[in-house]
Amino acid sequence: MSPAARRPAPRRRPKRRIDAPRRAAYDALRQVTGNDAYANLVGPELLGQRHITGRDAAFATELLNGTCRLQGTYDLIIAAASGRKLGDLQANVLDVLRLGCHQLLSMRVPTHAAVAASVDLAAVAIGERVTGLVNAILRRVGEHSMDEWLDRLTAGLDEALARAIRSHHPRWIVDEYARLLPADELDAALAANNIAPRTCLAIRPGLSTVAELVDAGAEAHPRVPTAAYWPGNPGDLAAVRDGRAGVQDPGSQLAALAVVEPDAPEGPWLDLCAGPGGKSALLAGLAREQGTWLLASELQPHRAALVAQALRAYPEPHRPQVIAADGTRPAVAPGSFARVLADVPCTGLGALRRRPESRWRRTPQDLAALVPLQRALLRAALDAAAPGGVVAYVTCSPVAAETTEVVEHVLAERPEVTRIAPDHQLWPHRDGTDAMFRALLRVPADPAGQEPNRRR
Repeated sequence: MSPAARRPAPRRRPKRRIDAPRRAAYDALRQVTGNDAYANLVGPELLGQRHITGRDAAFATELLNGTCRLQGTYDLIIAAASGRKLGDLQANVLDVLRLGCHQLLSMRVPTHAAVAASVDLAAVAIGERVTGLVNAILRRVGEHSMDEWLDRLTAGLDEALARAIRSHHPRWIVDEYARLLPADELDAALAANNIAPRTCLAIRPGLSTVAELVDAGAEAHPRVPTAAYWPGNPGDLAAVRDGRAGVQDPGSQLAALAVVEPDAPEGPWLDLCAGPGGKSALLAGLAREQGTWLLASELQPHRAALVAQALRAYPEPHRPQVIAADGTRPAVAPGSFARVLADVPCTGLGALRRRPESRWRRTPQDLAALVPLQRALLRAALDAAAPGGVVAYVTCSPVAAETTEVVEHVLAERPEVTRIAPDHQLWPHRDGTDAMFRALLRVPADPAGQEPNRRR
């Protein structure tokens, strides 16, 4: 037998396998970090497409959302453990490392399993050439607990920066919170942003009831009459599938309900910035109950389509109208609407627990760019209101520059407009809701002195 014949065959590398939940979390994270997708949208979409359900879906959801929520902290840990600048790592490798960090430091995944699964994920999704690097970095990460890493990262830092790192927030957001809250509430408020919210449903008035949801297994909200908590997949409910109920934070529901509380003239209602449609769907039913109708306006056609989808269960010919129009230049006659909701575009910093990636995506420059738009939309909302009409200015943010300061600026221009009630700010740590802000305003009555017909 020749020497060649006696030579042993080369050993084949065992075939790598990666479980479906981790692969789904990785693919979703790549869309979030690479394409500016939203984790709360792309994650469920991928899970549905790949038929991942039950405990596997819960694992993938926590892995994706938790990684996004703590991304800034994990990036500091990866840089320290690797001795590299983040820019020296491939973007897809960095995402594998972030997912690995979350499993090692924030989930009940044994160290060896977290490292091995991350190495396999890197091999399958990227290539064998990066597995050694991923293995080495994650082994160093796993040498310390989260608390130990936080102690290392914050050693010698000033109190505010250390609080930002320990609470997993950018420094500028911590500074904004510190300006708004008593010192003894600051840590609780930041911590609340790191707790995933319960799924809350909103009924479509006239189409479903909270009692129907409770009969199906939901829990009625103690303070919001249109809301109920749902413990499972909302798509399991017939009312949600049919469009007779939808997912909506209780704070968002309270903001919409506020525009209905004060007396107002008779006449149609306007949702000036309606996308994606949750508040429109709630208000549409309430308007029908009062014998009137709602117009929903949204700038972007694709978001206007989402509004129409949210309103689909309301029967013709009384289904609310939806238009694609610029809210700063409404396609309606001035003084036409008894009630106007202006839920304006904002930083979304009130929904950090629901949109985990947004804290790392938003910057102070975004805030500065939004304020002129917010002022313009509030002016347009006031213009659209009928004499004696009610306007609700709403943002999903606690930041003063886009809440109270916008209102004060516009009211200084229009001293004839009055506040109906004090401005109100919700907080997750106080109210169990997103940090929604609302101001209720009234435009002056008919200058001829005639009081309009009012309806509650």
